[in-house]
Amino acid sequence: MNQYKKVAFYTLGCKLNFSETSTIARSFENEGYARVDFNDRPDIFVVNTCSVTEFADKKCQQLVRRALKVNPDAYVVMIGCYAQLKPEEISKIPGVDLVLGANEKFNVIKYVEEADAKKAEGEAKMVFENIKKTHDFVPSYSTGDRTRTFFKIQDGCDYFCTFCTIPLARGKSRNATIEETVKRAQQVADGYAREIVLTGVNIGDFGQGDEQETFFHLIQELDKVQGIDRYRISSIEPNLLSDEIIDWCLKSSRHFVPHFHIPLQTGNNRILKKMRRRYDRELFQERVERIKATQADCCIGVDVIVGFPGETDEDFNESLEFIKSLDVSYLHVFTYSERANTSAPKLGERVPMEVRRERSKRLHILSAKKKHLFYEQNIGTEHTVLFEEEEDEGFMFGYTENYLRAKIPYDASLVNQLVRVRMDKIDAEGLFEVTILEQVTA
Repeated sequence: MNQYKKVAFYTLGCKLNFSETSTIARSFENEGYARVDFNDRPDIFVVNTCSVTEFADKKCQQLVRRALKVNPDAYVVMIGCYAQLKPEEISKIPGVDLVLGANEKFNVIKYVEEADAKKAEGEAKMVFENIKKTHDFVPSYSTGDRTRTFFKIQDGCDYFCTFCTIPLARGKSRNATIEETVKRAQQVADGYAREIVLTGVNIGDFGQGDEQETFFHLIQELDKVQGIDRYRISSIEPNLLSDEIIDWCLKSSRHFVPHFHIPLQTGNNRILKKMRRRYDRELFQERVERIKATQADCCIGVDVIVGFPGETDEDFNESLEFIKSLDVSYLHVFTYSERANTSAPKLGERVPMEVRRERSKRLHILSAKKKHLFYEQNIGTEHTVLFEEEEDEGFMFGYTENYLRAKIPYDASLVNQLVRVRMDKIDAEGLFEVTILEQVTA
């Protein structure tokens, strides 16, 4: 057993990272380590990194400085996408002791204990392999939230979009079998969580073309698992969101909720081609219209990138008008940032940062308007809310099936319970005030 006993974790980035951090944390706890808060003077800090944007890289450096202020003698381990993409760079951050790549991160205890947790002198120890050697799929799911869990069903990506480093950080698309995935979901169901959020890099690519092991087959089997009340699909590519998936989720499934998050990135076909996306805006519009024709109150979230190289004012305005025309519920807006080892910077003239920020602001305003309209359309309707444990100024919060956020005066007996409510009005913070009609689950 290593001399150090207390370990803390910090996760940057996506739901997938959170699921993996939880799995790694459980492995430490199984070996007798005490998981503590980041500020509780841990002996070991493990930072699960992200490198989607330049900001995430800088955040890693800030976290190391923060960790060493909490405990100057702590052993600092960096794992995750940034650690795989730029191990040499991350090893030079003052205070970092160990850097583990994609193949090694799930064996972090082994590497920590082999090193005897001695502070590094100079640059950190690095353990990583070429991402092409990463073939194993490690199932993961998050814990610590009594309401929902992020459940990893797929990893890696075979889509080499010109702006994205994820295939370089996580390798080829891969997953466990449907049988193995369902068994893991049953383990989750045996815990506290009532809702599973399906996560991955490109979850619609589950099975990688195997006609017997597709994403559609998987969700049909997951729907049969006892003990889970809700499944939510975190994100799915529009070209992989088939009619049969839409129709089954909204018409036939028992537990899949009416909520889709679909990356668009831009509503301009010329830029979509430069991005090397596998659809055009016409297909995206068809997907949205199919969903809304099937269930009008289904929530649809959309990812958008602004400032891609060569994006002119005309390109952006065309994209903006297209998004305005879509019956979607909210946007996730990303400002393009140049990433090493991607081809995007060579595909057009660099968009000035002030222009990127202005375009981002316009899309954030549009998102707020669309979200408010979606909420207004649901005033007076009835939905089921899964209430969370969080308490803030005497209130508790939860989401409906179609992702409307509601609040009521705090009642501990309703934590992690499904409650039928009437959506009365929208408060100043944009949340629904509701009337409880009945408790659905005990």
